Amino acid sequence: MYQSPTTLTRPPLHAVHVELGARFTGFAGWSMPLRYGSETAEHRAVRERAGLFDLSHMGQIEVRGPMAPAVLDHALVGHLSAVPVGRARYTMLCDDSGGVLDDLVAYRLAADRYLLVTNAVNTGAVLTALRQRRAAAATVSDHTAERAIIAVQGPRAADTVGAVTGAEPTRLGYYSAVTVEAAGRPALVARTGYTGEDGFELFVRAEDAAGTWRALLAAGAPHGLTPAGLACRDTLRLEAGMPLYGFELHAGVSPFEAGLGRVVAFDKPGEFVGRAALTERRAAGAASTLVGLTAAGRRVPRSGDPVVRLSEAAEPEPVGVVTSGAPSPTLHRPIAMARLRADAARVPARLGVQVRGHTEPVEIAPLPFYRRPR
Repeated sequence: MYQSPTTLTRPPLHAVHVELGARFTGFAGWSMPLRYGSETAEHRAVRERAGLFDLSHMGQIEVRGPMAPAVLDHALVGHLSAVPVGRARYTMLCDDSGGVLDDLVAYRLAADRYLLVTNAVNTGAVLTALRQRRAAAATVSDHTAERAIIAVQGPRAADTVGAVTGAEPTRLGYYSAVTVEAAGRPALVARTGYTGEDGFELFVRAEDAAGTWRALLAAGAPHGLTPAGLACRDTLRLEAGMPLYGFELHAGVSPFEAGLGRVVAFDKPGEFVGRAALTERRAAGAASTLVGLTAAGRRVPRSGDPVVRLSEAAEPEPVGVVTSGAPSPTLHRPIAMARLRADAARVPARLGVQVRGHTEPVEIAPLPFYRRPR
């Protein structure tokens, strides 16, 4: 999914990243910081102290109007009308066959107003689908270009955000959001993230992004706050067992094959897109499942590498494919997520991943690989 930077959209914080010496990459049509120095050091900063991320490439779509709750109940698999104002919910947009078109977080900002944060690669597709499914009953608008998202993640995240907002962030519930002033600028602050750590995401106007970033960086300096790029964001989410669209999730799988069937609200009233197909998939049982893998050797399983069942009496039998893999800075060994045939995941067996012509022995591990200390 990474691209060589050519003609790419620059986020509002691009000049700030240049000042910090970021190395850039193309991602979903955006020029984004891949790392500022060592991605391992940035990863460990998030696990041990706090990291500062630019997430402005992610889509920001608003759905407004008295019928907005009903429109989203129909368009998404979650029960969005049941979400209280000031709270958020992880949900999915599926097609008629039950395939996942995007996974997203929906924030209910008012009784008749929702903010949907989408994967950057899918913003256009989500916008189109919502407009097709709204039946003119709600206003659907894209605010990605005029806003920015800044995330502070890690054990010292609350100290940093509290210093800039003058509030006590730990009083904000998980998957909740509130409008505050951050360094004198209006911001929506949510207790959400994608790293496996406690943390916060700040939604600000594009023109306020640089000032907010600099204020957070200054406030976080005593707490070890470190700018962090997309490279360590990927290893952090992998350790936390969080799926990435285009890898663990895509239109070819349903929420059940991703181990996320719980997000489908079958008990909500009325029809929703994909309901019939998802009901059938739930009844039939998933033919494949997502698992964690750990390797004892140094070769790292990568996306697309075949997973095989090993036997001394026969040739290796293909039973799945790696969806994401990386060296884990926390576990000090290669880790991966893989989609396996359901029978291969259930029955204990010797497994291997074919990495660049070599078969690397692996073991199934429970997800997530890492849970933050409570």
